[in-house]
Order: sequence, then C-alpha cells, then structure tokens
Amino acid sequence: MFTDKTLLITGGTGSFGNVVLERFLNTGIKEIRVFSRDEKKQDDMRRHYQNDKIKYYIGDVRDLASIKNAMHGVDYIFHAAALKQVPSCEFFPIEAVKTNVLGTDNVLTAAIECGVKKVICLSTDKAAYPVNAMGISKAMMEKVFIAKSRTVPPDKTIICGTRYGNVMASRGSVIPVFVEQIKNGKPLTVTDPKMTRFIMSLEEAIELVLYAFQNAESGDIMVQKSPSCYIGDLAQAIKEIFQVDNEIKIMGTRHGEKMYEVLLTKEEAAKAIDMGKFYRIPADNRNLNYEKYLEEGSAKISLAEEYNSNNTTILNVEQIKQKLLQLDYIKEELRNFRQGNVMTTK
Repeated sequence: MFTDKTLLITGGTGSFGNVVLERFLNTGIKEIRVFSRDEKKQDDMRRHYQNDKIKYYIGDVRDLASIKNAMHGVDYIFHAAALKQVPSCEFFPIEAVKTNVLGTDNVLTAAIECGVKKVICLSTDKAAYPVNAMGISKAMMEKVFIAKSRTVPPDKTIICGTRYGNVMASRGSVIPVFVEQIKNGKPLTVTDPKMTRFIMSLEEAIELVLYAFQNAESGDIMVQKSPSCYIGDLAQAIKEIFQVDNEIKIMGTRHGEKMYEVLLTKEEAAKAIDMGKFYRIPADNRNLNYEKYLEEGSAKISLAEEYNSNNTTILNVEQIKQKLLQLDYIKEELRNFRQGNVMTTK
C-alpha cells in the first residue's frame, strides 16, 4: 500500500518514527521524510540508517512555512509531533497548545493545500476525560482534526486519528525510570500501586496506525483494545526480571494524574463501532444547527459504559514480565545489567 509512495512523519526522530523506519525501509516505499526540530537526533538517525530513502527536514510544526517546505509531493502523513510530558505541559500549558493544537492545525492546513491523500494524527488516552494540560491539548487536537476533516472532500484528503495508551519504554514511559533506579540501586518510586495504565508496545502502536490507514474514514478516531496493569505490579515485574530486591517506595498520586485512563468515553462508546480488536469512533458530521443539539438526544448514552484501564483485561505480574521480555529495550538493558554485575563480581 506504500509502494512508490512518499510518507512524511512529523516528530519523526522520536520512538514512533524510528519504529516506522525499521518497518518500512526494506519495502517498496519510495521515500520517508523525517520532519523535526532536533538536528542532533536527525544526524544520529542519518548515521545509523545510512539509507537514501530517508530525507531529513529541519522545521517545527508551529511554523506553517517550514511544514509546507517538507510536504510537496507527499502522499501520506503520520503526525506524531507533540509535547507529551505531563509535568512540562502542566508548567507550560501554552507551549502544549502551540505544538499539540496549533501545530496540528498547521500540519493539516499544509496537507490540504499540498494535496496529501491521507493524514493520521496520533492521540493519547489522556485526551479522554482529560485532567492535565497535556491531555487537554490532545483532546483539542482531536477536535481540530475532526473539524478540519469536514472542510475537505475525502476523495482529496482523508484526515483521521488514533488514540492509544502508554507505549512501553517510549519517551516519557515509567519503565526506563524503573530500570535506571534499579541500575543505580535506588528505590522504585511508585505513585500509587493500584493505579492502572493501558500498556502496549511500539509495534502495536504501529499496527493501530496502519489499521487506521486502511480502514478509517475521514474524521474517525480509531482505538485499539489493550490490556492494562497495576503500576505496583509493573514495578514488581521489572524487579523480578532483573532479579533485584530494591525497595518500592510509594510517593502518592502526583498533580495531573488519574487513577485510571480512558480510551473510550461513555459518550463515544454510545456511537462507537466495535471492529473486533479495534473501536471506530465516527465523527459527528451534523451541520451547525443548534436545534438538533438542543432537541435531539440518545438513550444509548445513558446505557453506554466507558472503556478504561480498570475494566479492560488487567495483566498479572507474570503476564507483565512476558510482555516486557518481548521488548528489545528490556533485553538490552538486562544483558548490560548482567554483564555489569559479572564484571563487578570479578
């Protein structure tokens, strides 16, 4: 489906972009454009891949002109550029708005002008019933791409999105934090052991994006059903994998955190289409007739149930270990940790 096509990845130097490159470089894809503002990471990628199919573009989604420069001749876009750290967005919410909301609008404006065929915008479970600035900005990002999808015929440009939970070992994940604490002989800091979070691998995140690419209609949000785990069990699983006895220290819930995350709100569940492994949330494409919003309702909303990290499949410690041991990051860190211990023993 990508044969002889040009794909642009915004925020392409991140974890998601690297997995996309690994996935597509050896296919018939014509070109992959990596768009980001980080010249150091781009140079690292250039040296690592050394592949002429990859073209690098320095720019910022906040700057419409820089996006347009990278978009001529592009067929498809994976829009992954975002501010993702909850604490930094809490302290600098306007910066989250500039990147996650206005930046998304810039990407879509440029895509429509340049005749891009399909744009997939990546969102997060924190956008559903958001309580922090990162989640609120991502919720607004979803509203922006849904609204923008109404302004262009789908035969010209299809605009849709994906929403998924925590990606294991990606930037901002708690897993690398736990691993570093183990390596340094420090306690593993857990906010609340009964806090639950959806967990998925980067490869599963790619599968969701590809599923959306093949099946989503304009304005859709596609959601992948995912298991979750208790944060306390996650810490215990990592301890057992590394065979250490570090203390687990309870910190308490931090500002901007929820006890559980939601992938499908009650209101969305009332209209979502169950597609087996995925949910499709179709856009509300009624026109701006306020009588319809005031006079028409649905009993389905009252009966619907949200899909959250407490009512999905919750993995036990052994199941979490199995999932973690599939990650290249964990395999590498575990190998280095064991080698370090052997050298210390000698």
